[in-house]
Amino acid sequence: MCKDRNAALNVDKGDIDLTLCRMCGHVFNSSFTPDFMEYAGNYENSLHFSERFREYTNWLAEQLIERYSLSDKKIIEIGCGQGDFLKLICERGGNTGIGFDPSYRHEMSTTTNHHSIKIINDYFSDRLAEPQVDFIICRHVLEHIYSPMNFLKMINRTVDNRVNTKLFFEVPSLLWTLRDLSIWDIIYEHYSYFSSYSLRQLFVRCGFSVHGIYETYEKQFLCIEASKSSHRNGKFKLNRNGIKNLENYASELSEKHKTKISEAKNLLADSRHAKKKTVLWGAGSKGVTFLNLLNIGNQIRYVVDINPRKQGMYIAGTGQRIVEPEFLKIYKPDYVIVMNPIYMNEIKHYTNNELGLSIQLFSV
Repeated sequence: MCKDRNAALNVDKGDIDLTLCRMCGHVFNSSFTPDFMEYAGNYENSLHFSERFREYTNWLAEQLIERYSLSDKKIIEIGCGQGDFLKLICERGGNTGIGFDPSYRHEMSTTTNHHSIKIINDYFSDRLAEPQVDFIICRHVLEHIYSPMNFLKMINRTVDNRVNTKLFFEVPSLLWTLRDLSIWDIIYEHYSYFSSYSLRQLFVRCGFSVHGIYETYEKQFLCIEASKSSHRNGKFKLNRNGIKNLENYASELSEKHKTKISEAKNLLADSRHAKKKTVLWGAGSKGVTFLNLLNIGNQIRYVVDINPRKQGMYIAGTGQRIVEPEFLKIYKPDYVIVMNPIYMNEIKHYTNNELGLSIQLFSV
């Protein structure tokens, strides 16, 4: 997040060259430079201010608690943010938790001094690993890791076989990006893009047994459940048909990407010719990507976000100011572009019922 417009306009930028390995099906940014990344106090990606997202995390917590009998257990969450999900699963199951996140900010957290959890403002490592952990959670972290295999092998070394520790990982789904053309999810912070095939293969090769892999959140997320394997070196039989399907999607992405960009530009051109005011809803990764790819200047001046930690900040790369939803009553836009269609009903209810505005919503 950028605190002033000048800093936003001068933010560091890097190249994205999506590459598919035909040997294992892994998709990654071959131009990624780890030195560009800093997950410190100015990094903010919490979705817990959305009612729709909270419904999902409530459901997910209940599913994991029931499936793995998570009651009076010791839980670790790697990349816990401000600790919202860790607090939820500990409260509902009567568990204790330890979270790790270098972007954790004590003054921003709703979990400060909560009796059942503690958060360590650091990266997880085998040096900080806790003994006899029952459950390890890692949500929307693995795709950021420059060497996911080394990371998982490090976690494998920390797992105590006597406890039979279970793991739950969640990542963005590559198929959602390729199949449903969610191109705004292609961001520099994501080094890896996982399909169910490549994710399963990664865990097996790192010495884990996979118990389940499935899509959630209207197929936007990919989840995997695993535990340490009794075999020293995991074996995985290559599925050439699986890799071929990924090749087909990948080969079509370039042209479909151009078409998607053209459609978005036409939408904005129509609003400009009609002299309509347009705002963007969603100052997360999708909104940042959309604004930077389209390079639309001042045509969109404001971006709405319900996360109060983002309000008053500026969009990295393009400099739009991030405002609270109530600002729309003053600005009175004609159009709102919704960056994630899963929030369309929530946003429509907010603008119509909470704000009393009649605004046309578009999803891209």
